[in-house]
Amino acid sequence: MLAATHRLRSGADFTHTVRSGVRQGRRNVVLYAVRSEGQPSRFGFIVSKAVGNAVARNLVKRRLREAAAITVRLRPVGLDVVVRALPASSGASWSELSEDYESALGIVLRRLERNSAPDRGSGESDKKSARGSSVEPTDRERTTDGSDG
Repeated sequence: MLAATHRLRSGADFTHTVRSGVRQGRRNVVLYAVRSEGQPSRFGFIVSKAVGNAVARNLVKRRLREAAAITVRLRPVGLDVVVRALPASSGASWSELSEDYESALGIVLRRLERNSAPDRGSGESDKKSARGSSVEPTDRERTTDGSDG
């Protein structure tokens, strides 16, 4: 069971994570994640009726909560994650579901690391100088004969 501090509770938190987060899908799950610097890692789950009846949905949620609890032990701070269970997850075994979850989480974490890494000398000014000035001379800067000089 996830402690209350490690659960996404409000609709606004879910919406923020899904809309502005990094997304990665697998056969059984789609994972959305955003950084939450200095905050405890929090997890939320979306398991719709398309997954199956209440028994099937609750089984999937319990399995996903356990996978999230393992992640909390490894990364207790700095991450908000929403896990959307796809209809195929109702027929998946624990090993298939956890493998899809871990695979998607690994890719999401790499993308978040890459997005938050500071630029290493490739600032905007370097990009402009590499491709040349994209600013056209104005009419005043052009000479009377039409040349740019």
